[in-house]
Amino acid sequence: MVTYIVKRFVYMIVTVFIIATLTFFLMNLIPGSPFNEERTTNAVVQQNLEEHYHLNEPLAVQYVLYLKSIITLDFGPSIKQPTETVNALLGRGFPISAELGIWTVLIALISGVALGVFAALKHNHLIDYMAMTIAVLGISIPNFVLATMLIQQLAVQLEWLPAATWSSPAHMVLPVLALATGPMAIIARLTRSSMLETLTQDYIKTARAKGLSPYKIIVKHALKNALMPVVTIMGTLLAGILTGTFVIEKIFAIPGMGKYFVEGINQRDYPVIMGTTVFYSAFLVFMLFLVDIAYGFLDPRIKLHKEGGSS
Repeated sequence: MVTYIVKRFVYMIVTVFIIATLTFFLMNLIPGSPFNEERTTNAVVQQNLEEHYHLNEPLAVQYVLYLKSIITLDFGPSIKQPTETVNALLGRGFPISAELGIWTVLIALISGVALGVFAALKHNHLIDYMAMTIAVLGISIPNFVLATMLIQQLAVQLEWLPAATWSSPAHMVLPVLALATGPMAIIARLTRSSMLETLTQDYIKTARAKGLSPYKIIVKHALKNALMPVVTIMGTLLAGILTGTFVIEKIFAIPGMGKYFVEGINQRDYPVIMGTTVFYSAFLVFMLFLVDIAYGFLDPRIKLHKEGGSS
């Protein structure tokens, strides 16, 4: 198991390095300069600004400085907001984005598992059909489309909830719903199919023959094994939730990391774009690393496979 963890950790470091490198060179392939739109800036001032931000250095030197900023966790000042550092922007935006992501994951996981279990227990009944209809709709509708529909119906017409910003629990409802519906639908469908398969296993039949209560059979025996596929795809779902927050934060005017990322792209603020991308990528890869480790502990077959392969 230790070897498995070490390998996954090395893969994580290599993945972050590759993402950081691709981000740097893709940014430099874009023609022009962040100061091109500053019409009031004369050539001398523009040259001084480029020198200040090392944009006049050879590409190799810029790349080394960029890697140094990643290693030291100091992404430097923002080009468009010189009084702000990228670290300060991330420090303000990440807690809000993290709160949005945590609530989204919790809502998607709890509601998705519950919906999938009820659908499996009521297989081919009305509850099953209703649950799967909700799941299909949740998968089919993109979160940004659902967000606009929720704003139109619940915020504008019915005036039940506020439409934007992030200042109270009521402001969290619409963006969390918009983000959680898709993952919830995927988890529900996966839980249902896995639960149906698990309920036909011999050990479940044995538990029923012993007279165990339905609660113990479902919760203590069937659910743990049925959730293994859900754990497997949690890494992918986390990626979708975290990257989806960029659009949702923009729609709901949430002052999270997505706001600074979108503004950085529009303004060609290289330090903000690269710092946000590297931070998000590192965080996401670390989450995938934790999911892999959790799956390794939950499924003994991974350990046996690794031991068998190394022997």
